[in-house]
Amino acid sequence: MTRYILGRIAQAFLVLWGAYTVAYLILYLLPSDSLTILLTASGVEIDTLSKTDLAKARHYYGLEHGALDQYLRLLWGALHGDFGVSLTKGVSVSSLLAQRFPHTLALAASAVTLSILEGLGFAYLVAALRWVRIRQALQRLPALASSVPVFWSGLLAIQIFAFGLGWLPSSGNEGFAALVLPAWTLSLPSAAIYAQVLLRKFSDVWKEPYITTARAKGLSRAQTQWRHALRNAALPMLTLVGLQVGNTVSGAVLVETVFGRVGLGRLAQEAVLRQDVPVVLAVVAVSAAVFVLVNLLVDLLYPMLDPRIARAQRVG
Repeated sequence: MTRYILGRIAQAFLVLWGAYTVAYLILYLLPSDSLTILLTASGVEIDTLSKTDLAKARHYYGLEHGALDQYLRLLWGALHGDFGVSLTKGVSVSSLLAQRFPHTLALAASAVTLSILEGLGFAYLVAALRWVRIRQALQRLPALASSVPVFWSGLLAIQIFAFGLGWLPSSGNEGFAALVLPAWTLSLPSAAIYAQVLLRKFSDVWKEPYITTARAKGLSRAQTQWRHALRNAALPMLTLVGLQVGNTVSGAVLVETVFGRVGLGRLAQEAVLRQDVPVVLAVVAVSAAVFVLVNLLVDLLYPMLDPRIARAQRVG
């Protein structure tokens, strides 16, 4: 078991390093120049500056070093929790993360919780139905929901619940009410995937011999599903939750834009457009850390929930 845990932790650190390195390489290979973007945004005409002025500007923004030297400096700082200074905002990147991360964390956590409840609840209720035709018709709904773009469902939710009914605010970060529509919008794609997988798994589990034995003992369909089918059907959902966390983080960029929320998604969008390398790398590092941490927890939970994995590890 110890060997399994150490292997998963080593993989987690390798993924973090890989994500950080790939993000830096992509930003470095962009055809535009960070200094040009910074000076243009400040209203400075590049053609009017001498080579000495350009060298001073590069030194001021810390861009005078080569690509490898900058990478090593940034990586060493990130390992110590120091992501440097934003090239466009002129403030510590860590302070920007401290301001934005709680909003995105609240949105992502709410969306993940909602998606699990929605997907599991829908699949459980549909699988429990005795009417075959209704059950088959409802099984097609998750595929439809997963094909709906996040921005479209967000705009539709704003139109109905904010502008039409006036129940919830259409934008902002303040209060629980402002979190409801963004979290629901962000949860829909994941919930649809969970429901699809669980419905297929429920269908397979109902064919197992132990289900036939349970029914033969006099248990109703609902009792059999609750006591025997649910646990085996829901186990693969752990892996899906870990994978969908990455989609939730990436989807936060669109959702925060649609609902006017100030979070990591908006910060990443602004930093990419302005080629603010330290900010982009910090957002990538934090997002990758959340993704890796959730998947690491999933990997560690699996042996506890499925004894077969623990036995296989001991044998191996």
